[in-house]
Amino acid sequence: MTDTGTRGTRARLWKNTALPLIGAVLAVALWWLLTAALHVDPFYVPSPPDVVRSFLRTPEFLLDETWVTLQRVLIGFVIATAGGLVIAVVLAASETVERMTMPLLAAINAVPKVALAPLLLVWMGFGDSPKIVMVVLVSFFPVIVSTMAGLSSTPGDLRELARSLSASWWQTFVKVRLTWALPQVFVGLKVASPLAIIGAVIGEVVNPDHGLGSVIVNSGASSDTPQAFAALALLAVTGVGLFYLMAALERITVPWARAIS
Repeated sequence: MTDTGTRGTRARLWKNTALPLIGAVLAVALWWLLTAALHVDPFYVPSPPDVVRSFLRTPEFLLDETWVTLQRVLIGFVIATAGGLVIAVVLAASETVERMTMPLLAAINAVPKVALAPLLLVWMGFGDSPKIVMVVLVSFFPVIVSTMAGLSSTPGDLRELARSLSASWWQTFVKVRLTWALPQVFVGLKVASPLAIIGAVIGEVVNPDHGLGSVIVNSGASSDTPQAFAALALLAVTGVGLFYLMAALERITVPWARAIS
């Protein structure tokens, strides 16, 4: 490897790995400093060591609940992604359908999802189904909007080039418009991934059977604030992991996007 390649690799590691870790360490250090300097009662805001001790008391329980929440998030997120992409493609293919449907989608997205959670229990009963549906409702709209923005931003020159090569409508759509829209699609996925976690937690808070949302509710009821913060920390780690998973998929799928940005 050349010196230039080595320096480039080190720069990417510094930017993509070291800097985020430094930011996280500084945030935790500031949290610890404030709780110690202000003598904050752990009942209200525990310090990082209190949270770690709470996690170490029941690590298997918290990790099992994390897995329950993660399963719901992944299932709902996959459904929201697939559904959002299909809806966006249909809307982008027909201006008439877009004008008819987009106000309805915007209205659905404007409805507070917390208000829908009790209704989902009535309609679908207890269990995983209402929580997965809540994930879908919270996270599908960013996928639709970002995909439509990408599909509608295809340069006219590329469309003209496709026509000059006698490409069909379908070939133009898939090889030109959809390919051009991929960076915007991943923007929507990166926005939707933490929203999916929020949707799962909303469902678990309304129906606290299993999952990290139920841990937070039950910890509050038993005044175990450190355990609630441990659950919040696990949710944060899960959200960061999903976000960087989307970013990694973006680098693999559309490596050319950064070169032209």
